[in-house]
Amino acid sequence: MTNAEAYDRGFAHLTSHTVGPLLASAGRNRAPRLLDVGCGTGVVTAAALALGAEVTAVDADPGMLELIARRHPYATIRLAALPELPFEDEQFDVIAGNFVINHVPDTPEALSELHRVLRPGGTIALTWWKADEMTATNVFAEAIAAAQVPYDPPVRPFASHDTPQRFTALMAGAGFREASVESVRWRHQADLAAWWTHVVRAGGPRFGVIGCQPPEVVERIRGHYLRLAAPYEREGFPVCAHLATATR
Repeated sequence: MTNAEAYDRGFAHLTSHTVGPLLASAGRNRAPRLLDVGCGTGVVTAAALALGAEVTAVDADPGMLELIARRHPYATIRLAALPELPFEDEQFDVIAGNFVINHVPDTPEALSELHRVLRPGGTIALTWWKADEMTATNVFAEAIAAAQVPYDPPVRPFASHDTPQRFTALMAGAGFREASVESVRWRHQADLAAWWTHVVRAGGPRFGVIGCQPPEVVERIRGHYLRLAAPYEREGFPVCAHLATATR
């Protein structure tokens, strides 16, 4: 199983919960030119194509793009990452970014670039996790700590922008109008053993450290994970995301 396939079986199911609200703005346009920025394995692209959009999907991971290209041959696929996009000014009617803005190295610069490629009157929708209500992944960090494994979490530049008030101010500074943020909460139901496997195999900056440990240490972390995750086995992990929308 590749990292992209593991991501698709795990994180992609988690992120799919916000696709409907994210694409609600696309319903105001007939067959819009839509940019799926940070497309991953294509949960937004698939839904946007079903709505009749003309989709361009962008990601920095070639493995993700290979998977999405096989599944969605009618989408335009490009290898790129914020804050530099290979598009002309004012090229898209709608921009959708599902859990990508929280990973960019420079949030104001990324928003300025998204503003550049969006046409006047176009809409943008972006999601990011509410960090203290992200039980589905926080249990992994807690398990690493409980196993007493030395671990320095990656620096999160987005942390200084992740409240609704701060983010809407950033969007206004980038030139967007009518910016607003709402919270979306749900329960992520997953088989605990499968969720462990998919998150660990997907790797990434936060939890790739688990797979790098000796087997006995991995098992120790896994034991703590199963203990910490057990209370959520029946009803699912409570999670929360913020959804920002604006127009140009």
